[in-house]
Amino acid sequence: MSSVTPDLSTYPESPQALKPSRLADSAAAWRVRWFILRTSIEERLAYRGDFAFATLIRFLPIITQIFLWGAIFGANSAADTKKINSYTYADMVAYFLLVMLGRAFSSMPGLTTGIARDVRDGSIKKFLTQPVDLVEFLFWHRTAHKLVYYAVAAGPFALVFWLCRAYFPGWPDAATWCALIVSLVMAFLLGFLIETLLGLCSFWFLEVSSLVFVYMLLNYILSGHMIPLDWLPGTFGQVVQWLPFKYLAYFPAAVALQRYSHQEMLNELLIAAGWCVVLWVMVRLAFHFGVRRYSAFGA
Repeated sequence: MSSVTPDLSTYPESPQALKPSRLADSAAAWRVRWFILRTSIEERLAYRGDFAFATLIRFLPIITQIFLWGAIFGANSAADTKKINSYTYADMVAYFLLVMLGRAFSSMPGLTTGIARDVRDGSIKKFLTQPVDLVEFLFWHRTAHKLVYYAVAAGPFALVFWLCRAYFPGWPDAATWCALIVSLVMAFLLGFLIETLLGLCSFWFLEVSSLVFVYMLLNYILSGHMIPLDWLPGTFGQVVQWLPFKYLAYFPAAVALQRYSHQEMLNELLIAAGWCVVLWVMVRLAFHFGVRRYSAFGA
């Protein structure tokens, strides 16, 4: 009796049969991501005049910073060599300009409160009944927001940095440029993950406004937005250096000011990447357990 060998490629569990299906699923997932990104960009551009005006207004505090630190240092020009904690007047002006750049990447206005509102009024349930992941949707939506913001703010940023070019120490080398770009991407990721995690706390606390206030206060101090983190004294300053807040504003500014060696930059980037992984795991766990206790409030 002759035996017949079956064609395994016709079986669903065959790797040959599964491979095209997985590719199709991957292509479909990326089409969904592109649709979210494109729609969110169109949404942001709907009120582009108001968005552009609000963006330009944010540059006005730069003038205040220049005059403030000029008064503190008693300086009349960027050439003044008087130092406070290893920073000259020019260093401080450049630092705060660069901090503003870092904050443009890491700040996520409305993200935490938006998640809390969706949980409170029940509109978050659409992510539980449709094949769209909440965290991924929020990521692409926020990416669209930042792309529009950068497109609008690129001109004013370039103008301000050109007018204040005398305050900067000079062009960094290629490695420093690469580290700066990566640090800004890390600032975006960390800012997104931290505020998403705070928003997901609304599964346990329906009102998170107090958490947002505390976070904004800590962020202002611990990210280096108020003063450079290497001004903080003793053990407190050493502890702050290991927290993720540092990478939201201080680290990109310090990289651009060439206050790190190449090896130090690499070490700091690895630590920032580690924080991204830790926070991503925390976000996924918070969403997983939050959904399990969700009671579908709202209509």
